[in-house]
Formats: sequence, C-alpha cells, structure tokens
Amino acid sequence: MIVRVMGDGQYDVDDEVAKGLNDLDGQAEQALQAGEEEQLRELLRRMAEQVRANGARLADDDLRPSEAIVPPDDLALDEARQLFDGEGLIPDLP
Repeated sequence: MIVRVMGDGQYDVDDEVAKGLNDLDGQAEQALQAGEEEQLRELLRRMAEQVRANGARLADDDLRPSEAIVPPDDLALDEARQLFDGEGLIPDLP
C-alpha cells in the first residue's frame, strides 16, 4: 500500500503495517468524534512514525497514487472532519 505522509512524501508499506495503521485510524476516528483534539494529534503522530519507520520511502519523482494519506499532527478538529470521510484515512484491506 502506498501511503502519503503529508509534507514528507510517499512510502510503500506492507500489509502488516497497513493493518496497524488501520487500527490507529479507527482510534483517531473515535478521538475525532469525541472532540479529543490532543488525542487525535497523538494518533496522527504515531501513524506517521509507523509509516516512516516501517515503510520504504519512494523517490520524489515516483508518481504512483497514494492509497492512504496521513495528515500532519497539528491538524485542527475542523480540518480533520473534512478529511475523514466515514471510512477513516486508511482503507480496509481485502
């Protein structure tokens, strides 16, 4: 799965990393619904760290589309509500 970390580039992550991201994504969606901005920011930070630590960074000229996007951890709740489309940020694996 290709994941874009906003402001940092794209990474190729395997299914195990994607599953972990999906779990964090579910927690982030719950934090968003509860209005817990600090918890949301912490979860977004953890998601980005997981991608950076466990993914292979793609070259800047690699134009493959991202299947998921991790926004910056300074995202405000209103901005986050626009990004979460009911399915979260990370698509479920088949």
